[in-house]
Amino acid sequence: MKIGIIGSGGREHAICVFLKSSRKVDKIYCFPGNAGTSFIAENININLNNFQEIKEKIKNLKIDIVIVGPEKPLVDGIVDFLEKNEIKVFGPNKVSSQLEGSKIFTKKLCEKYKIPTANFGVFEDKEKSLNFLKKCKFPIVVKADGLASGKGVYICDNFEQSKMAVDEIFNGKFGEAKEILIEEFLKGEEMSFFIISDGKTYKKFGSAQDHKRVLEGDMGKNTGGMGAYSPSRLENKELDKKIIERIINPTLRGLKDLNTSFKGFLYAGLMIINNNPYLIEYNVRMGDPECQTILPRVETDFADIIYACVNQNLSSVDIQLSNKKSICIVLCSKGYPDKFENNIEINAIDQIKLQKDNYIFHAGTKIDNSIIYSNGGRVLNFVIKSENLKESRDQAINLIKALNWENGFFRKDIGYKVI
Repeated sequence: MKIGIIGSGGREHAICVFLKSSRKVDKIYCFPGNAGTSFIAENININLNNFQEIKEKIKNLKIDIVIVGPEKPLVDGIVDFLEKNEIKVFGPNKVSSQLEGSKIFTKKLCEKYKIPTANFGVFEDKEKSLNFLKKCKFPIVVKADGLASGKGVYICDNFEQSKMAVDEIFNGKFGEAKEILIEEFLKGEEMSFFIISDGKTYKKFGSAQDHKRVLEGDMGKNTGGMGAYSPSRLENKELDKKIIERIINPTLRGLKDLNTSFKGFLYAGLMIINNNPYLIEYNVRMGDPECQTILPRVETDFADIIYACVNQNLSSVDIQLSNKKSICIVLCSKGYPDKFENNIEINAIDQIKLQKDNYIFHAGTKIDNSIIYSNGGRVLNFVIKSENLKESRDQAINLIKALNWENGFFRKDIGYKVI
């Protein structure tokens, strides 16, 4: 089986690694991939906005299944386009992808189907937003409606901070803003909960805890994710049941009422308060870096799972997850999530000796004349699976120190609440 993977981050490299270990996979192509994927797949340098060119490449290379990693192509409708051209794709269609593409779409779905979430208001201009904020109790959350690479969420402690958030969003920091979302601040602990669906049935696909803030102790600016661990320390049977009944099932029912269904990974970003789940947001693909911590725990052949999904036969597959724990620490370029330099050489990465259940996934990297360079804010993911999260974290930190990349920084406290 030939598989194509769309994307270039740590998530896509992890997907590549776990597909490569399947006997059913003969060849993997990455569009465009990164330095890490180039060692186990064939990278195709291509513009991800050019669906026509992607389609022609897929047809010419006789690729059997395409997996879409990042959110933007999904929200832009790449699945609908490829399926119209009789290409099997793993990922949700354009209507379903609005769950991530529009926070306001999701909030209105929550309202209609009584899905527990923070109270909210939707505003179409600065003046109405600021008039509302003047009457609010702080802290409060201000969100850009569309895609913002995990950075369009502001937790504001006072009116001045909220005014800055409103100004930045309406001034186009995350693209054109027709509406803005303002919602109450929920105080609890976050949890990422995953399902996988073939459009007819779905199965749970693990849980994780992401660390979004750039500084230790969960301080500083929001990022795309500084690290994660799996499973979440909050996970228990009673909570799982509540998440399924109160959040997942009504969401899928809402999509069905829109004459569509969900296929692919659905990731519910939750706030847990007194063992009760509240939906913060949906992602319509595997999280990054959560993917890098969950896939090492999957004991079922990953290619079998994907194949079953695209053929609407997921009920035939038994998805087994290891009881071991997994942790991921992200090595970032200095200056991230603000200004940072690219094209900084990463020396001696090939000399790092990895034990069993140790992984280094490339995220923002590229390769030129056999030399690996940084090519993004989040550069490398160090992942360890073991019985003990503290030992896993220590091992990951030791690997980062062994690499000794002078342009990098990382959080040393990933998983601190559970450890």
